[in-house]
Amino acid sequence: MPLSSPDARKHVHTRTIECRGYEREDGLWDIEGHLVDVKTYGFEKRDRERVEAGEPVHEMWLRLTIDDDMEIHGAEAATDHAPTSLCGVVTPTFAGLKGIRIGPGWRRKAHAVVGGVKGCTHLVELLGPLATVAYQTLWPSKARRRGGDAETSPPFLDTCYAYASDGELVKERWPKAYTGTDSR
Repeated sequence: MPLSSPDARKHVHTRTIECRGYEREDGLWDIEGHLVDVKTYGFEKRDRERVEAGEPVHEMWLRLTIDDDMEIHGAEAATDHAPTSLCGVVTPTFAGLKGIRIGPGWRRKAHAVVGGVKGCTHLVELLGPLATVAYQTLWPSKARRRGGDAETSPPFLDTCYAYASDGELVKERWPKAYTGTDSR
């Protein structure tokens, strides 16, 4: 179902984020994100030639290499386009994410390494979608290796309405994790 019809408006900015998960031959996983910002108008930048309408203002990449336990074994960032020549200087900082595990508290730990003036706002913003893609990429493989997932609580239990521990879906798929009461 689409959104309701909007009021009269003019398109100004588009941000595209694409994330992909890859299973590697060495048993690790690569989770990659690509962010592109474009404007519908041209403009001048301080230390960059004119940016024309439709050309990237930002174009950045981030790869996290993780294991089955979601621990980061390597991180690599690249900046192809940015408003200033200084923006790409911080990409090596993202290698410092190595050793952090994607899970509870991981955003706080990652921000301590690459947040604020230590990193790039746009690359840091990619960490959220990359974490989601990491779970989406690894979950089916991990469930197959366990021989199904009915015996184990999903890691996304209680993260949204559909996966509420007292809800119908959990009752049906993960009965041992179900915390609701049966009204029968």
